[in-house]
Amino acid sequence: MAHDLVCWKCGASLAALSLPLRRLDECRQCRSELHVCRMCVEYDTSVAKHCREPTAEEVGDKARANFCDHFKPRSRAYTPPNTAAISEAQAALAKLFNKG
Repeated sequence: MAHDLVCWKCGASLAALSLPLRRLDECRQCRSELHVCRMCVEYDTSVAKHCREPTAEEVGDKARANFCDHFKPRSRAYTPPNTAAISEAQAALAKLFNKG
């Protein structure tokens, strides 16, 4: 069954995996666990416990596999790093410390 899921950590396609994702499923590219809070539709850093599901138990490590019964994978879980902002910050630090 094809779907548009991608790994939350590296952005690799997960179309080869069948749904529902199992607790021990891993990304074939980066080996990250996939049944994790950061891959869930309920994950939201702007709310308490980073979860919009009010009855979910709190999970300490949002990037490790868990047993949450509310887990539903989200298709846009991957957020690419903002490389422009990183480069600007590095340039500012280099200038500040006269290394550039």
